[in-house]
Amino acid sequence: MQDGLLVNQDHGANLKTKRTFDDFKLHYEVNCPNNGNSGFYLRGRYEVQIEYEPLSENPPERRIGSIYGRIAPKLELPRTPGQWETFDVTLVGRTVTVVRNGVATIDHQEIEGITGGALDANEGEPGPFYIQGDHTGGLKFRNIMVSVPRRLKTTPLS
Repeated sequence: MQDGLLVNQDHGANLKTKRTFDDFKLHYEVNCPNNGNSGFYLRGRYEVQIEYEPLSENPPERRIGSIYGRIAPKLELPRTPGQWETFDVTLVGRTVTVVRNGVATIDHQEIEGITGGALDANEGEPGPFYIQGDHTGGLKFRNIMVSVPRRLKTTPLS
């Protein structure tokens, strides 16, 4: 933590919550530098990709806002390395909606299996959130919040 931000200064370790989650709404804000690469894993199985690598290095289903290797965003938003972006992700079962900077880029689509780097393949079970820290440094996260339907309140991740 640095000035209230979760900061990955260099190639480091992954962070995983102790708590596990089933269906949820997740909000986070991320600042990804040019040539940065990370991911925010849902239930430890489905990666929402965060990257600003050269476009020639990744197909659409491996670019920012995708479900890594599975679902490409239906819209490509302007690339803004080094600026804060918001992500609002809803996951119910294996159906995901991703809203990036207020724009629905993946809308109620089924994820057809785990993504690379998944902690396990137990798709029917609750799982943790985890943030990749082992790719590149320079990423910053803030305002990470999760809402769980049965609790009907927003809870900061721990």
